[in-house]
Amino acid sequence: MEAIAPIVIFLFVLFLLLGTGVWVGLALLGVAYVGMELFTSRPAGDAMITVIWAASSSWTLTALPLFIWMGEILYRTRLSQDMFRGLAPWMGGLPGGLMHTNVAGCTVFAAVSGSSAATLTTVGKMTIPELRKRGYPEKTIIGTLAGSATLGLMIPPSLTLIVYGVTTNESITRLFMAGVIPGLVLAALFMGYIAVYSKVSKDYNPKPEPVMSFGEKFRNSRFLLPVLALIVVVIGSMYAGLATATEAAALGVIGSLLLALAQGSLTWKSFGESLMGATRTSAMVALILAGAAFLSLSMGFTGLPRALAGWIGGMELSKFQLLLALLVFYIVIGCFLDGISSVVLTMAVVEPMIRQAGIDVLWFGIFIVVVVEMAQITPPIGFNLFVLQGMTSHPMSYIARAALPMFCIMVVMVMLLIVLPELATWLPMNMANRG
Repeated sequence: MEAIAPIVIFLFVLFLLLGTGVWVGLALLGVAYVGMELFTSRPAGDAMITVIWAASSSWTLTALPLFIWMGEILYRTRLSQDMFRGLAPWMGGLPGGLMHTNVAGCTVFAAVSGSSAATLTTVGKMTIPELRKRGYPEKTIIGTLAGSATLGLMIPPSLTLIVYGVTTNESITRLFMAGVIPGLVLAALFMGYIAVYSKVSKDYNPKPEPVMSFGEKFRNSRFLLPVLALIVVVIGSMYAGLATATEAAALGVIGSLLLALAQGSLTWKSFGESLMGATRTSAMVALILAGAAFLSLSMGFTGLPRALAGWIGGMELSKFQLLLALLVFYIVIGCFLDGISSVVLTMAVVEPMIRQAGIDVLWFGIFIVVVVEMAQITPPIGFNLFVLQGMTSHPMSYIARAALPMFCIMVVMVMLLIVLPELATWLPMNMANRG
């Protein structure tokens, strides 16, 4: 196979650069530069400038820093405390008790954040002390939080779906719609696991919660109104066709600033910290996208994507076999790269494969997000594991074992998506027909 030599060279240079601690974006640029020098006569510097400008000047991409800024602003408000006060009365009566606040809190915050790390940090600060105080088992607290925080990657506005949409030229609004039902189903699976575990585990003996009347629960729900209003404005404006993803992100920034101002948590210091945090994250993602765009061009000159797609096609794999192969592939690559890097690094090769196999690109976006979610809780690079280690001081091995049931539930979710693709495609198709 003629593509073997380029594959070996690309992989060798990539892992060499990553192994020396070079940023992922710079590593991708370095691999692409070497490929351009070895496999084409086109000037590498000229090609790099042209491709990076084209990748960075996309109007669709402007939604990314705005959604990141919105999450940064909300991270610095009293949203987490208010969410716990609003959710706890309703969760306490369920089998599993307040452990469900991990899942429900992550689901709600994911709808205004788009980031797994921001969701984990915000909800973790809220729930870990409260659940420990009430005697819930430590391993279950850590595991359910690690898994539930990955919902920030799927429930819109998802940064990973934005990057996937930009990379594949798929509508971000349709991708957001496609992520709603699978995100809620995955949250329901997590809550189902908590309910079953609470019944079968002998270690599950939390302190009983005081009984509250329906009226008291309803009055406490007022603390959820600000975040629910923000969700309606941001997500509802897109689904109703009133705003594009970028315009909805701008509305989200304005809404989060007003929310922070109303809570008294908007100061010049918090404003500056949120702006710099969003700038750092956006710059990191932009560099990765620029490197991936240049690498895609470089691989295109070698014919590598076409050769691999042809090779896979020649194996005559069924759709199910191809998806299982990609599932294993992304789990392995997710052990070494973060989610966004995994998506942008591989789509130049994977996209032709799935199109040739007749797999819906919109559906595949949700498939790949679920698999990338798994990478957030798989060692050695699972980012959620690092965040939890910093928050709890537990060893990485302890956190990884605690998160293992959540990983298995995500595998079940992947199988559900394969068996019932309508979970991802029904809502965007239905909304398109109504429009």
